[in-house]
Amino acid sequence: MEPFLEVKDLHIGFKTYLGKLNVLNGVDFSVNETEKVGIIGESGCGKTTTMKAILGILASNAEITGGQINFRGNQMLKIKKGQLNEIRRKNLTMIFQDPTAALNPVFRIEEVMRDVIRYSGSFGKEKPTKQLLRKKSIEALKEVMLPDPERVLDSYPFQLSGGMRQRVCIAMSLATAKDLLIADEPTTSLDVTIQDQVLRLMKDLVNKKNLSIILISHALGTIRNTVDTVYVMYAGNMIESAPTEELFTNPLHPYTQGLLKSVPKLTGEGFSEGIEGRIPDYINPPTGCRFNPRCKLAMDICKKESPKLQATDSGNHKVACWLYDKKGEKQ
Repeated sequence: MEPFLEVKDLHIGFKTYLGKLNVLNGVDFSVNETEKVGIIGESGCGKTTTMKAILGILASNAEITGGQINFRGNQMLKIKKGQLNEIRRKNLTMIFQDPTAALNPVFRIEEVMRDVIRYSGSFGKEKPTKQLLRKKSIEALKEVMLPDPERVLDSYPFQLSGGMRQRVCIAMSLATAKDLLIADEPTTSLDVTIQDQVLRLMKDLVNKKNLSIILISHALGTIRNTVDTVYVMYAGNMIESAPTEELFTNPLHPYTQGLLKSVPKLTGEGFSEGIEGRIPDYINPPTGCRFNPRCKLAMDICKKESPKLQATDSGNHKVACWLYDKKGEKQ
């Protein structure tokens, strides 16, 4: 199956007063039709930057220095702004981390949803009436199980709880998405019980609408129960990818192994292990593998050359580490 979204060797930096931050260092990943992809990694590793590059909404100080983003045959980094807007309007949508920042505080929910649904082009050349737009908005809010959607539409964002605001954002995204939904840590600001409700709801609606999804999350249990394929990201590189169950049962990269060991154990068997050190300084990142200063298994080559993401014997499992040969066998 050919991927309908493919990111190849993407390099992105940011100009700052202290110097240039070399954040993305050759990111590679792909998404197939109706596939659910998860991306995990520490905060600051470049997950959100990658998603913003796909949507073309990077900050003004960002600089793309190499790579390609292909979406349904379109070179996203080269197409004209009007064509990019058309793709975003009809094919791509994103749920951001903070629903408070995603909703304009001076507009009622109905005004925001009305503009989003109208802009999505769902009605073709027909000019929808306010009554029709309100009806569609109510239907979208009912899909995300919001009680009393009429009252929600007449409310301002500050009058809703965090969980309700996030459900509104999900409703707007799913009301317009045709192909791909990007969910960037959609439950970060919610309490645990609401997190589970929102994630289950989002998963059910994505399945119902046959959408592809890229889910970014620090909740590894959520990732394991939601997606088909997992990519592990570290300091601007995809360092491992595999079908979900295979990655959780047989992690190959030392960073992935450390990440999974850091998850608290419900059995209470001692403290969870962590990974020593922190993500490197992007102004002067380490040469070679960017994980080498924190890796207990680092070799001389790790400090000189950056490994490429390559397939193991299973074909679907890929790893970027000098500990493995081209067959994915430990050397």
